[in-house]
Amino acid sequence: MPAQGQHRKPRSLNRLTRVCIVAGTGAAAVAIPLVGVAQSASAAEPAKAPAAATATAHDYTVVRGDTLAKIATTHHVKGGWKALYDANKKAIGANPSLIRPGLHITLDTTPAAAPAAKAPAVKAPAAKAPAKKAAPVKKAAPAAPAAAAKKADTGWTKPVGDAAIGTGYKTGGSMWSSGHHTGVDFLVWSGTPVHSVAAGTVVHAGADGAYGNDVIIKHADGKYTLYGHLTRPVVSVGQTVTEGQEIGISGATGNVTGPHLHFEVRTTPDYGSDIDPVAYLASHGVTV
Repeated sequence: MPAQGQHRKPRSLNRLTRVCIVAGTGAAAVAIPLVGVAQSASAAEPAKAPAAATATAHDYTVVRGDTLAKIATTHHVKGGWKALYDANKKAIGANPSLIRPGLHITLDTTPAAAPAAKAPAVKAPAAKAPAKKAAPVKKAAPAAPAAAAKKADTGWTKPVGDAAIGTGYKTGGSMWSSGHHTGVDFLVWSGTPVHSVAAGTVVHAGADGAYGNDVIIKHADGKYTLYGHLTRPVVSVGQTVTEGQEIGISGATGNVTGPHLHFEVRTTPDYGSDIDPVAYLASHGVTV
């Protein structure tokens, strides 16, 4: 707080003044002494400096190593990290796992009150038109057979249903040792079932460095798909899997700032042989 202004105690000056007032009612004048006290005005008190603006208790600045889950737990955020993300989605962006140091967010997850709905205007009933004679009903022709609703199975599917993509393929940044993102991140919470995009054989299942727990599957076309940052895999090496089979549970293991599924396509089982996973799925009739 800025320092309070210093106050000076004004010095009072008393002056005794003898005043003679002549009062008379037609007789001899009488001199009456009066005592007057003159006091100087107090020195003006200097204006107080305005208080410096301070952050509210609901503001927070992200530091290195923070995750939304960690912030929500430390500051007892109502609704947990999901509510924290909803309250700051505009500032954070589409991917809750990417929060950068220096980002200012609010810890207040209380939803704003919705404006009261206006009562619908009551319209006066319209005057009824005179009834017309009904036209003769024509016999309907038989309907054509309905087209099959289910699309033909291509043998390929999405790894986590209709989840949106946060960080795309080849996104640049110092977060990745290669200088760019080697796959795509599907925005899913921890605990979401993860599925194999096609039939194949499991060649890795378990801890894998920065990928945390992951599963790598080899497919019939010679390509490999990787499913990273899993809470845990539910398949083992050498196991044969089918299209859509659950192979793990999504999470936030490895080098992440929040839960998501890292999906990668490779020409070999090794790091550095990645290709565009969105284009790969599209070549097999799957749009993400």
